Amino acid sequence: MLYLLAQYLEQYISAFRVFDYVTFRAIIAGMISLTFSMGFGKPVITWLTKLKVGQTVRSDGPQTHLVKSGTPTMGGVLIIISITITTLLVADLSNLYIWVLLFVLISTGVLGFIDDYRKIVYKDPNGLPPRAKMIGQSLISILTGLFLVYIVKMPNTAEVVVPFFKMVEHPFGVIGFLVMTYFVIVGSSNAVNLTDGLDGLVSVPVVLVALGLAIFAYIAGHKLFAGYLFLPHVPLAHEIVVFCMAIAGATMGFLWFNAYPAQVFMGDVGALSLGAVLGTIAIIVRQEIVFGIMAGLFVIEALSVMLQVGSYKLRKKRIFLMAPIHHHFELKGWKETQVVVRFWIISIIFLLISLSTIKLR
Repeated sequence: MLYLLAQYLEQYISAFRVFDYVTFRAIIAGMISLTFSMGFGKPVITWLTKLKVGQTVRSDGPQTHLVKSGTPTMGGVLIIISITITTLLVADLSNLYIWVLLFVLISTGVLGFIDDYRKIVYKDPNGLPPRAKMIGQSLISILTGLFLVYIVKMPNTAEVVVPFFKMVEHPFGVIGFLVMTYFVIVGSSNAVNLTDGLDGLVSVPVVLVALGLAIFAYIAGHKLFAGYLFLPHVPLAHEIVVFCMAIAGATMGFLWFNAYPAQVFMGDVGALSLGAVLGTIAIIVRQEIVFGIMAGLFVIEALSVMLQVGSYKLRKKRIFLMAPIHHHFELKGWKETQVVVRFWIISIIFLLISLSTIKLR
């Protein structure tokens, strides 16, 4: 809405033309979402505390986590609201990609809210039944894919780009695109949710991935840059940079209260929605494989759970002391803060590798 106001005012005051630049609005978006998230963090925590929406800690988890029991959860509501308000204020709302991202963010947030509600009210650490959660995520991902193909009419949906090679694309077709969309959105959503197990652990990787995707979105939205760097050109995708910065700002503001010792937890309402919307951005800019590298920490966390479950079912033996893998290192003797910071470093390494694919071809 600020963007529309600036467009109206620029015919009288030329200085407002600066809002035409997506880079300027991206910076503004980051500042607004950060300010909103930090400014309303305390009131939201107080509100959640009064509602008695305390975290239920797994009985089979590390004993050091028992002190976390009762800490307010569902703090991801603050992130979703911050991103949504910032996007409505600063983004170009005529851009259909913005509405796609808002749909994914809010719909998966609602799904996560239901999951958190069941954990809190029914004191069930498992929350929403896995089948019900999967059905909800599947519907959201399929609707998103269909919308991108038939309403937005997004280009380049018939192939997937292979990084580190010039002009190497694998033909997919519409069905293949829908399948890819399903796995990326659902996989990313669940992977981020699995990573969200320690104070502040998931926030920094989310910020890093959002910033990395912002760079790819900016390049994809400009035909000249995309052509020079041999990346898919997706007209109007540069507007997604504003949304990415809103994610980064809101999540950093949340980290202020989620850092060790956490005053509030993100909950499924935040983790599921952030993971899903990051996956959607990767699909729009046609960087699904690069996204897998960029979000390498989330991939490792998800794989650790899959391997643990598979090994136990097949061999009745566990590979890790506990899954996800961050709990394994806790039980190995690492302090929680050590695990968090070291995993942040790993995320930075994955981000740098993914950004290197822009030129290493």
